[in-house]
Amino acid sequence: MSFRQLVKKVIPSTLFSRVEPYGHWAEAIIENVVYGFPSRKLKVIGVTGTAGKTTTCTLITHMLRESGYKVAMMTTISIDYGDGKGARPNSTRMTSVGSLKLIKAVKKMRASGAEWLVLETTSQALSQHRVWGVPYSIVAYTNLGHDNFHYHGTFERYRDAKLMLFKQCNRNKKGLRTGIVNTDDPNGELFARAIANPVTYGIRSGDLRATDVLLTPAGSSFKTKIAADEYSINLHLPGSFNIYNCLAAIGVTRAAGLTKPQIEQGIASLQSVEGRMNAINEGQNFGVIVDYATTPETFKEVFSTVKPIVKGRIITVFGSAARRDELKRPILGEIAGQQSDIVILTEEDDRDQNGIKILEEIAVGAEKAGKKRDQNLLLIHDRRQAVNKAIDLARENDMVMLLGKGEERVIITNKPGFVVSQGHIYNEDTDTIKVPYNETDAARAALKNKLTRTLS
Repeated sequence: MSFRQLVKKVIPSTLFSRVEPYGHWAEAIIENVVYGFPSRKLKVIGVTGTAGKTTTCTLITHMLRESGYKVAMMTTISIDYGDGKGARPNSTRMTSVGSLKLIKAVKKMRASGAEWLVLETTSQALSQHRVWGVPYSIVAYTNLGHDNFHYHGTFERYRDAKLMLFKQCNRNKKGLRTGIVNTDDPNGELFARAIANPVTYGIRSGDLRATDVLLTPAGSSFKTKIAADEYSINLHLPGSFNIYNCLAAIGVTRAAGLTKPQIEQGIASLQSVEGRMNAINEGQNFGVIVDYATTPETFKEVFSTVKPIVKGRIITVFGSAARRDELKRPILGEIAGQQSDIVILTEEDDRDQNGIKILEEIAVGAEKAGKKRDQNLLLIHDRRQAVNKAIDLARENDMVMLLGKGEERVIITNKPGFVVSQGHIYNEDTDTIKVPYNETDAARAALKNKLTRTLS
């Protein structure tokens, strides 16, 4: 048991929540001093918001690399040290890792020759000072929605925590002190006022405003202009929400020094983002999409993208992680119930909570939307079985939506009687097990099994 876990057990939870940020702060200061503030040797780009962070980070990194920059990246999904070996899965399952892990990763990035670091940055990491000492030069704000209230308590605290990124960037007098802000979002102006050099973007407003937008199932095209530069953009990521992510990436890379041709070519050459609206095809006559959507906002975005192109039924599989925002569960259930023909509720990451209870809380919303148990609303706790069921139910022209896990590599569970075997990681302190699982692999296996049965 770590010292922090011991302290957490001994003192009341309300007191711990108050003192914990100061502990992280002290750790970050000491660790940076000991390791010589390694992030100061990198130009750091930070991206924050509720949705779109990973996609925006991926776009920025890809565009910079296509233009010859040496870039490292840390996101929810992966860590790329910029050593040419590609991204490794982020096994911590934390978007922003602890300060010591971050410092050690940065040292490895520097040793690999990286000049830039694109860092997905969460509200929790900011409020806990885990990124203290990071010299952000350019920052971007995507949006704010219903998330992380389990930690911050209120929307205002959640918003103010994210605002700390812009304030931290603004204090870095050696950086560009530039913030790229979505002003179509109602909180955007607050972020724009917190930085010396704001650049705003949006579809309805902003310095970078998307015009002549054409949406297709495979992506979109649009034009945008800022100062004397006018861009013609071809984006291979579907959905209007990805236009916002793309505009943020344009603002960041333009501030970093990319030219108009470099920006246009960099965007056009990115084909997909891992775990985001990824189509799975094994030769079946219906669609299967894997997406990381976990909030009401991202659910609405995914369904609004998919519904116009689906000729058959929509079958949706999802759950809700324990120790995360519990208030969103019935909201997710209601959205899925309204937008789907069949809803299958399953585990996401139960951690130390009762997984069946989580499914029941989601089911309240689905039933409010008119779904009926054991007809078009199924509760199948085992996620692999839930994916198999969705694939089995799918008919020609249907669409199976697998939401919430994306390209994560484990499920954190506490299943009673679960036998820990090779590849499983047991945490004695939390009595949980990390079980290897990947949604894309599970979907492909289910599809191959169905196609084999169909042919036999």
